[in-house]
Amino acid sequence: MVSVQQLLTGMTGALVGVIGWLFVGIYIQRRDARRRARNAGRAVYFELGANLLAIFTALEYGMFGPLSRASYDQLLPELATWLPADELQALALAYLGQGAYAQITEQQDLPVDARRMSLGALRDAHRVALDLLRKRVFSPQEIDSLNRYASPRQEQLIEAASTEHHG
Repeated sequence: MVSVQQLLTGMTGALVGVIGWLFVGIYIQRRDARRRARNAGRAVYFELGANLLAIFTALEYGMFGPLSRASYDQLLPELATWLPADELQALALAYLGQGAYAQITEQQDLPVDARRMSLGALRDAHRVALDLLRKRVFSPQEIDSLNRYASPRQEQLIEAASTEHHG
C-alpha cells in the first residue's frame, strides 16, 4: 500500500513535470513563431528593396517597372503578430503607395512636380520600412555582407536608391 507521503511526493513530482513541460512547450512555440516572423520579414525586406529600385528608376529616369506585393500580402499575419504597431504602420505605408504608383504610371498628363512629389514620398516610405526591417531581421554581420554578391553597378544603383541626395 502506498503511504500518503509517497502519494503527495509523486503528485508533486508529476505537477512539477507537467509545468516544466508546459514552459518548455511555450518557449519552443514562441521561438518558432519569432523565427517564422523573422523569415517573413526577410522576404518582405527583399521585396521592398526591389520595389525601391523600381521607384528610384521611375523617379530618376521616368521608366516605370512593376511593383510587387505578393510576399507582403502572404506574410502579413506573421509580421502583424511580431512587429510593434508603429513599425507595422511604416511597412503598410510603403505598400499603400502602390495605388498612387499605378496611377502615375498610367496618367502621362500629370504635372512633373506632382509626379516627383508622389514618387519621392513613396521612395521615402520604402526607405523607412527597409531601415526598420533591416535592423530586425538581420544580424550586424549579415547586414555587412548583404551586397557581397552584387556587382559594382548593382551596388551603385542600390546606394543611389537608398541615399537622400537623389531625387
